[in-house]
Amino acid sequence: VTEILEQLDHDLVGLIPVKKRVREIAALLVLDKMRRKLGFDTSVPSLHMCFTGAPGTGKTTVAVRMGQILARMGYCRQGHVVVATRDDLVGQYVGHTAPKTKEVIKRAMGGVLLVDEAYYLYNAANDRDYGQESIEILLNVMENNKEDLIVVLAGYQDKMERFYSYIPGMESRIGNHIEFPNYEADELVEIGKVMCRELEYHLGPDAEPAL
Repeated sequence: VTEILEQLDHDLVGLIPVKKRVREIAALLVLDKMRRKLGFDTSVPSLHMCFTGAPGTGKTTVAVRMGQILARMGYCRQGHVVVATRDDLVGQYVGHTAPKTKEVIKRAMGGVLLVDEAYYLYNAANDRDYGQESIEILLNVMENNKEDLIVVLAGYQDKMERFYSYIPGMESRIGNHIEFPNYEADELVEIGKVMCRELEYHLGPDAEPAL
């Protein structure tokens, strides 16, 4: 697990509060494992998570590393991550949504299902929207398959809060909220340097201030 946490440090520039939160969750799971071994009562908080922040702030990368941590510690079988959006889950006509949603869930079983921009599943303007059916299936799976599937909902903070106000059962099933801050200018420069390094370019001394 330490190795994965170090990889996370290496993979992602900045995001100090996110890395701290991931370490705290990992530490909690280690403690839970130790208590189990010693025969103490233990109750793991729900492992379902909510990642809030703008696109491109590392949410998918963190989900992948989280899946690896959970798999190494025996909280899920494989730890792979399946990323889905509304288009992957919600059908176009009656009877189309349930099979679509169930197919994605089946692929994610034993790992992590990351639902990106989860609030698009709910259409407040249309109470006959098929997204509602997908939400109900997800809620059911989050409650009844806690041992075999971890659901991560991701999106902008304000929109996620609005989504939870419409679907109160969703927030109560989520044990961990992680907020992804926007990058500062110097962190973006660091990311630029990493991208240059990976493409085997050298960033000259005059290029950095310009960037």
